[in-house]
Amino acid sequence: MTNIEYILLSVLAVSLISLIGIFTISLKENLLKKILPLLVALSTGSLLGGFFMHILPELAEENFDFKILSLFILTGIFIFYFMEKLIHWHHHHTESESAHCSTCQDQKIKPVGYMILFSDGFHNFLDGIMVASAYLVDIKLGIIATILIILHEIPQEIGDFGVLLHAGFKKKQALVFNFLSALTSFLGAFLVILFNQSFENLSLFLTAIAGGGFLYIALVDLIPELHSHKHSKKSLSLEIIFVFLGLALMYLLTFAEKFLG
Repeated sequence: MTNIEYILLSVLAVSLISLIGIFTISLKENLLKKILPLLVALSTGSLLGGFFMHILPELAEENFDFKILSLFILTGIFIFYFMEKLIHWHHHHTESESAHCSTCQDQKIKPVGYMILFSDGFHNFLDGIMVASAYLVDIKLGIIATILIILHEIPQEIGDFGVLLHAGFKKKQALVFNFLSALTSFLGAFLVILFNQSFENLSLFLTAIAGGGFLYIALVDLIPELHSHKHSKKSLSLEIIFVFLGLALMYLLTFAEKFLG
């Protein structure tokens, strides 16, 4: 297969993760609450392992000034930082307006539901950029990036599906709108494909930015999420095990790369 075919199939796979809510509909709320922290822990270890064991070594092997690539990694971190600040600001601003609106209380869909869809759409747009950029650097790196995004998306999509239901969406509506927001990943991938040959080393720089995004998500979003849960000794041990399981998975993939290449 060509790089573009790999990109399209991988982006489709990532988009289909948005439908994982189908499998959580029948789960009892208590069971879902127990599973979600473990998935977050797995995603944390996978993202950290993917960055330090795959993306960073791959960038280091390129014949390019690593100081410049480091700046692009920092750029990725700050892109996600500013994006998250914007979403939080807009969300609190919307809540403040709703509190002074007598008719807002009667709305069927709470503002947080639309904010989740907006933030997901933008995140998925960046996911498409990450996948396409990685494949244009190296097919093995593209496969690794796809696995990382899928492992990150599973707990996020389960949580977002629950938020959409809480916001007032019906189950079918939540699935459809969540899937539509996931399709923005194709837009990100197409932009990379179209402009990669116009700008030298574009895919390399975008991969560095994507790596910064992975690092930000793990350290700023997921680890604090793990800290926010009340832990028994058993649950704490399980979370630590799943973090190291994610790291181990990424380490094992370094051996799998030999067969992928």
